[in-house]
Amino acid sequence: MSEATRLDFLTFQQLQQLYADYALAVDSGQWDLWPNFFTERCVYKLQPRENFERGFPLATLAFDSQAMLRDRVYGIKETLFHDPYYQRHVVGAPVVRRIDDAGALHCEANYAVFRTKLDGPSTVYNVGRYVDTVVHTPAGLKFAQRLCIYDSEMIPNAIIYPI
Repeated sequence: MSEATRLDFLTFQQLQQLYADYALAVDSGQWDLWPNFFTERCVYKLQPRENFERGFPLATLAFDSQAMLRDRVYGIKETLFHDPYYQRHVVGAPVVRRIDDAGALHCEANYAVFRTKLDGPSTVYNVGRYVDTVVHTPAGLKFAQRLCIYDSEMIPNAIIYPI
């Protein structure tokens, strides 16, 4: 990173807070908060590592606007029927790979999501890394793009909640 694009402490602290607040919102089931972590014209994808690394576009979930995220929230709350479960994210500190000319932060962070069904033990649910583009907005830092790149090709047959 050049001197002109070096990340200042306050911005890094805000970035860490964005990641922590995101995990807290989805882990506590505050689904209505989830779309607010993104810009209006955003990208959210859940994609297997092999497809990502080979440049294949196929993704398990793919949304390209905050409106689509709100629609997913509606589905979670009102229309999807599934065994209830809790999830818990463990997210590593974001690493800023670069800052582009517009000031967008291109970041990565490892994650592990554990799932606990009401009648069973906690299990590892999904593991991978976030590949994010984070931008400055009047409301603070937001995700313009969040790619959840999961490592295993074997995933549960239904992913209901955001990763």
